[in-house]
Amino acid sequence: MTDFTTFGQQQRPQFEAYLEQALAYQLEEPTLKKAMQYSVMAGGKRLRPLLLFAVLESAKLPIDLNAMRVAGALELVHSYSLIHDDLPAMDNDDLRRGRPTNHKVFGEAQAILAGDGLLTLAFDWLTTTNLPADKQVQLVRILAQAAGANGMVAGQVEDIEGQTKQLRLAQLKQLHHLKTGCLIEAAVEMGALLADLNPIQKAALLTFAKYYGLAFQIQDDILDVTSTAAVMGKAVHKDAIEQKNTFPGLLGLAGAQAELEQTCQQAQQALQSLIGLDQTLLNSFLSYFDEQENK
Repeated sequence: MTDFTTFGQQQRPQFEAYLEQALAYQLEEPTLKKAMQYSVMAGGKRLRPLLLFAVLESAKLPIDLNAMRVAGALELVHSYSLIHDDLPAMDNDDLRRGRPTNHKVFGEAQAILAGDGLLTLAFDWLTTTNLPADKQVQLVRILAQAAGANGMVAGQVEDIEGQTKQLRLAQLKQLHHLKTGCLIEAAVEMGALLADLNPIQKAALLTFAKYYGLAFQIQDDILDVTSTAAVMGKAVHKDAIEQKNTFPGLLGLAGAQAELEQTCQQAQQALQSLIGLDQTLLNSFLSYFDEQENK
């Protein structure tokens, strides 16, 4: 079984090629096409698709065109969320993945529409696979719930409203569970559905993803304090300037680092109850946090 780094090196090129070809083939309106492609094809970690692929790999199943399209739908929703997050009315960011944000290139109106296009295209992709109709419906439900008013969007609302008050640790964790964690959990849940895993296996994967998503956000908060814009590909030190609730702000830098370590241990423990699947690859996904810390 390969590790996280090797697995990413193996899977990203073919996934990038799939995204590029599918978008080029399906999009027609020229300006909208450029704006949508600009953000989707800007690179990035592709963690959510890789998690979905890793579930299939752990179950010794092929990563076929159906899996590519389902993972692509996840990435379209993630890209839409970044475009809208960067808008002046939201986080007001000028830099994303080392490039000007979408609205800086195409204007606010086109950026909003590009995000709208990506969000709706995601559900088109989920319903145009060769999977059985009942699985297509379940995939739509999983993604809609994760990205919608009781998931990611609710987290975005809590993030905005939280800027005017001091959150407790439990509230901060819940905010990021919604804003970041739900889509990461959707990745493994969709992978579990494609792999026909049993309820016990699915529960273990969702627990792992819950802690993985939280660890991802804790580290993002830490790197906003310790890293640079050149390394991160986006503005840093903004959280403190805008008085956002963050893990270092609430716990101190050392406290946040301790919380990250504990959360990674909880993710690792969840995998220990994953019976019948090879845990090695998913366990190696935790090395992502060491790689980011050492950049």
